[in-house]
Amino acid sequence: MPLKSDRTVRTSPYRPVLTHATLRRLLPGFTVSSLGDGMAVVAVSWLAIEIAPVAERGMWVALAAAAYTLSGAAGAVLLGRFLRRRSPARLVACDALLRATALGAIPVCHALGVLSIESYVALLALSSVLHAWGQAGAHTLVARLLPERDHLAGNAVLSGIGSLSTVLGPPLAGALILWGGAATVIAVDAATFLVLAATFLFGVPRDDAPAAEEGASRTAGFAVIRRTPALLALSFAFFCLFGPVYVALPLYVSDVPGASAGLLAAFYTAFGVGAVLGSVLTGYLNRLPVWPVTTGIVVAFGVFLLPTGLGAPTAVAVAGFAAAGLLWPPYASLSTALFQRSTPPELLPRTLAASSAVRVLAVPLGTVLGGPLVAGLGARETLLASAASIAVLGVVAAGAARARRKPSA
Repeated sequence: MPLKSDRTVRTSPYRPVLTHATLRRLLPGFTVSSLGDGMAVVAVSWLAIEIAPVAERGMWVALAAAAYTLSGAAGAVLLGRFLRRRSPARLVACDALLRATALGAIPVCHALGVLSIESYVALLALSSVLHAWGQAGAHTLVARLLPERDHLAGNAVLSGIGSLSTVLGPPLAGALILWGGAATVIAVDAATFLVLAATFLFGVPRDDAPAAEEGASRTAGFAVIRRTPALLALSFAFFCLFGPVYVALPLYVSDVPGASAGLLAAFYTAFGVGAVLGSVLTGYLNRLPVWPVTTGIVVAFGVFLLPTGLGAPTAVAVAGFAAAGLLWPPYASLSTALFQRSTPPELLPRTLAASSAVRVLAVPLGTVLGGPLVAGLGARETLLASAASIAVLGVVAAGAARARRKPSA
């Protein structure tokens, strides 16, 4: 038995990632920051519910959730000329410092009694301006530090850390909200971004983070990702259709008699448990064809969200979220690995920033649409519409791919 266990560790696809000298210094800081963000998933929506006018809660929850990520898409396009020469580590650090500053202002204003719902949304938007570049910096480091065969495993490790944070973060957030309010959770999140900034500023040797290229237009990254239009369209539609869940789920939970932030945390935690397991499995998918796997993931993801929209018992609905979470990391890691493998090294940061911008833009757009959908249909009905639409999207994408292959057969 010991020999078999030792052989399993040596052949694990994650061993080159976890034993890399530079990555070992960076992963702890990344983990701390991810835990803070896992807590913020609950706190951002809950604070909006607390301070928004009761009659306008749906709209403001949608705007708050969207603002926390939406401006990152604009930053990916408009700030390229200022950031393209930054090293990947500096990109992560700049994003983290801006987030720490803007998010830190929220609990300060709340404590002083001057935090309006409008200023809250504005600060959330400011905090995410560099988010796409920060994500691009982290994945660019993975691509530069590891050989191509280990890119998928590296992406899965980053995704796994984020997934683990959604398991541990929401229950911690629920406890902190009961103790000190949602603003306290956001203060903790701001502090974790300071840790992330210090980790990437001092943990990456200069030789491990060469400067980005000169020249090329600020939209060069979008030109690269347009070479895979089917994957780009599927990703955009998938993330957009999932966006309304961020609005409908908190309101659905808040309407349950006797419910608290703890029940909302349970949904997010279940999703995170599934995502942790999905991240572990992702590293073993390296040899599978990307398109059939990704379309199958989209179909199954929508199916697993259906119980909540159908009003199933809470235990069944939470289990469905856990199953959907299992599929999230493989989709994200496989699509990122495709860009890492097909993009010239000098264009990689801006290409990954552009890819991140598509995702960053799609989810908030769907989230914003969630406001009027909840107002017109109701929270549960919006969850049902989102789940069914995602499943249909996957079926259509798979059918289109099969139709394109037939003429060449």
